[in-house]
Amino acid sequence: MRVLVVDDSERVRKTLASGLRAHGMAVDTAADGAEALSLINGLSLDLIVLDLMMPRMDGMQVLRALKSKSAKPRILVLSARDHFQDRVDALNLGADDYLVKPFAFEELLARLLALGRRSFAEASPDIACGRLVLDTATRLARVDDTVLALTPKEYALLELLVRRKGHVMNRTHIFEQLYESDSDVSDAVIEVLMSTLRAKLSRVGLPDLIETRRGFGYVVA
Repeated sequence: MRVLVVDDSERVRKTLASGLRAHGMAVDTAADGAEALSLINGLSLDLIVLDLMMPRMDGMQVLRALKSKSAKPRILVLSARDHFQDRVDALNLGADDYLVKPFAFEELLARLLALGRRSFAEASPDIACGRLVLDTATRLARVDDTVLALTPKEYALLELLVRRKGHVMNRTHIFEQLYESDSDVSDAVIEVLMSTLRAKLSRVGLPDLIETRRGFGYVVA
């Protein structure tokens, strides 16, 4: 999943970005609402973590700007403002969840994963694809009773393709979902990830789970 963290605290931005990337997510950051809107308009995002009290443009203004959009990322407000009315106002403006600072990273991660499941209309954290089962809460992939030893990026790639089963995804689109906009690697890294992931799937009897459609991209059929 691709996440945008919007907070005027550099410490919060760096901490969240590091933690979410360790779970295979692509994370971009913004220091205020104006910068956030610019990124939102240019990126294909799944989730936004949004602070409320920021310079130039605060979180409530961002929510108002996004309210009229028919398709927008799921939004988790993360704020030190814990008054009842703040929660009500944020939710009425289109926020999907509200978490008060200080917070536990594990709870924030769980809430983001739950919002991700809602985006795909998934009631359960488990996604089954034949013998393969992905546990999106624990970020584990199992084939029968075997847990695959996947890196965070390998897991993220597998989840991306399984969630979009039947849809061909090209290398550029996959890269945009797995890596942040300021990444210093090229989209050629997808070929490497695909190779190591396929090798691990092959060892548990699923060598053909991911198909290559030459000239188009990759698909879990």
